[in-house]
Amino acid sequence: MLMIQDIIAKAEKESRLTPDEIFELMSITDKGELEELYAAARRVRDREFGKKIFTYGFVYFSTYCKNNCTFCYYRTSNTGIDRYRKSKEEIVQLSASLQDAGINLSDLTMGEDPQMYKDGYKNLLDIISAVHDEVGINIMASPGALPQEMFSKVRDAGADWYACYQETYNRGLFESLRLNQSYDDRRNQKIWAMEAGLLAEDGMMIGLGESVRDRAETIAEMSSLGCAQVRAMTFVPQVGTPMQDFTPYDSTEELKAIAIMRLLNQDKLIPCSLDVEGIAGLRTRINAGANLVTSIVPPSQHLAGVAQHELDIENGNRSVEHVFEMLEDMGHHHASSAEYRSFLNAHRPKRVA
Repeated sequence: MLMIQDIIAKAEKESRLTPDEIFELMSITDKGELEELYAAARRVRDREFGKKIFTYGFVYFSTYCKNNCTFCYYRTSNTGIDRYRKSKEEIVQLSASLQDAGINLSDLTMGEDPQMYKDGYKNLLDIISAVHDEVGINIMASPGALPQEMFSKVRDAGADWYACYQETYNRGLFESLRLNQSYDDRRNQKIWAMEAGLLAEDGMMIGLGESVRDRAETIAEMSSLGCAQVRAMTFVPQVGTPMQDFTPYDSTEELKAIAIMRLLNQDKLIPCSLDVEGIAGLRTRINAGANLVTSIVPPSQHLAGVAQHELDIENGNRSVEHVFEMLEDMGHHHASSAEYRSFLNAHRPKRVA
């Protein structure tokens, strides 16, 4: 049986591991071995990307959703909470402010809002087109699960990315979390997106009741799909949901997942999300091998987060300026739009649909 140091060395050299080897790394508890894992992830990240860190702005433009996911604050049965829909003009203005500030991408995120889906998804496509045509910033579309025929339309409207998180590749656990949703359909979302020429993002959540083996197998499955961006996020229990009394994890399991994903996806994007621990969690996630800061949210725009719908937003700690300052303090710099587009051009899938 390989020692932990041997598994780390193998991954750093070959960018591949078996699910059993991933399980061994996800099982690490020794602080010295953890630091070896993080150091290897940083070496790989810096070899591939230097000291540049990419940045995404977060425009959560509709918090209405038809789904009833057991973990989500905005599940349809969580009544009595504040919800909103931003107008197309507001979304364009927010995306323009992100571009003006030097952010690389506008992540246009929504719940599965029937208002955005009606008339053949006209409102969704109009929003993507308006941001593309009037602003010109790169776009990630995060609209929930779509029919297969929609992906080419999303690409033609101007999106570069499509994001759809599986959360877990344990089928039974998935079905208990995403009630009345199809595991296979959601997995296929990433494949259909790439066939349409979109870059795809997949993601896992930690602390939903999964085992360490489940985490290892989810990392292996995500890494095999060919997505250009993969992420891990720690579950934050939400008031008004069936999982509100879950005991939250600290960030250690997420940091391990980030580092392992970096070793297996060496030339890909791996986010540090500000939506879990806010700005306080940025340093540890960058030090675990992340090369992208997501969920940057401008204050005073009445925008929500997902995992933490208010965390660090109105105090400005998730603002562009604060994030850039912290990256520079860590010896990194935010990537230019030209550097980001170079990455997109190198990784964009060939369109077959």
